[in-house]
Amino acid sequence: MKANAVIRLKMPSKKSLEIVYEALAPETAKPATTRSRAKLEIEDGFLVLMVEAKDTVALRAALNAYLRWIASLCDVVSVLDSLS
Repeated sequence: MKANAVIRLKMPSKKSLEIVYEALAPETAKPATTRSRAKLEIEDGFLVLMVEAKDTVALRAALNAYLRWIASLCDVVSVLDSLS
């Protein structure tokens, strides 16, 4: 059974959007596992995360990983912005 999800995330700024996109591009180009694959796009100021997996367990794991990475990157950008 295949499972997929599309998540559109509004980022705090264009700078954050570009940083997150560039930081995660290597992960989407060469996935760590064959059970799932992800694709990122920038669309109308949103970061669009598309994940396709072999089953719902793999989908959940991939979504959790990408969403945690995105949240962490946004936190880092926010801290760096506050320092400047």
